[in-house]
Amino acid sequence: MEKWRFIAQRALGGTILDWDVPLALTSNPRRELSGPGSMTGTIEPEYQRMIGSDGKPLIQEWGTKLFLEINGAIRWGGVVTSTAYDGGKATIRCEGFTAYPHGIPFESHMISGPLITPKDPYAGKDKNHDGWVDGKKGKQRMPKPPKPYGGHRHDVYAAVRAIWAHIKARPYGDIGLIVDSHNLGELLGARDGSDPWELAWWDNPDCGQVIDTLTRLTPFDWREDHFWAKSTGNTIAHRLRLGKPRLGRRRTDLRFADAENIIAIARPEGMGDEYANEAVVLGKGEGRKMARAQVAAYDGRLRRVVTITDKTLSSTAALAKRGRAELAGRTKALQIPRIQVIDHYNARFGSWQLGDDIRIQVQVPWVGNIDVWHRVIADEVSADGIITLDLRRSDSFVY
Repeated sequence: MEKWRFIAQRALGGTILDWDVPLALTSNPRRELSGPGSMTGTIEPEYQRMIGSDGKPLIQEWGTKLFLEINGAIRWGGVVTSTAYDGGKATIRCEGFTAYPHGIPFESHMISGPLITPKDPYAGKDKNHDGWVDGKKGKQRMPKPPKPYGGHRHDVYAAVRAIWAHIKARPYGDIGLIVDSHNLGELLGARDGSDPWELAWWDNPDCGQVIDTLTRLTPFDWREDHFWAKSTGNTIAHRLRLGKPRLGRRRTDLRFADAENIIAIARPEGMGDEYANEAVVLGKGEGRKMARAQVAAYDGRLRRVVTITDKTLSSTAALAKRGRAELAGRTKALQIPRIQVIDHYNARFGSWQLGDDIRIQVQVPWVGNIDVWHRVIADEVSADGIITLDLRRSDSFVY
């Protein structure tokens, strides 16, 4: 039998407030690939431990972290983001740590690939405009001014780390998340300085929205993990794992099949109204000067077009890349959006990670046998031991 407990911790300082919060779930703890995930529950009736040892409320919006431990392993972690009270009943919503940057302004300046125009050492030295350096007529012609060039460019992951470092450096802003230190190998901005990427406080950028935009622009995967820092001790570590560019691997060691460990599947779905085999991507600018790219992936079906607007993009290459990524998710065939599984020797609970590719083998009425690789993009665990996996066809991802 699985042993569950909910652990409450002060958001700043890390003091453990309660080792066994009597939380009754109203939605299962949900982890998401490149998303914060969430968990909701209630506490009823009011109990004495609702005041922490520091005299503050045990459950406090943006002041309390909650973790789910199952059989000694941390399976979910987040921060309390909203509370509501009705008599002796408290309703609590939690979101993953990566929800925290949303609503936090970026109050500094960062630019990647700026256009740099070097100083012309001969500027103003041909006052009579005869094409010769003043005082050196017949000896030295005026050289052409040095050409502009593109300045230093930041790796995408360096930009993500810089945003998180900015958040953590502000007073009371350190949520305790450690960001991976490797680089993606993709640089922001154009090499020649024609299309710099800039993050400036005067544009009032939202840190969370900027990270989300970078995730779509490149694209790449990220996942937040929470775990005991040591096998013994009371320190919970928090890490933001960055893909290179994707997380997970093809799990040939796991098996997911109906009548074995799959106990329910959501109705298979095609693209329907979402299907498209051509994309028009609109970027920076207005009217006729608006940046635009058009990409297609014709597959023998009638032409269907989707139009995407992303004002963060201006180069043709970036717009086309965004279009190809969009089409990858709109042209593929049937997929299984969700399955429910039990803990089974085919695939033990916790044996997969978000981003893994798993082979789904099921039989579907009107369709027949489906044997297709899908990626795990979210998972939920319920107290009765049933795990729900959200899936997308593996071949619908472009990196």
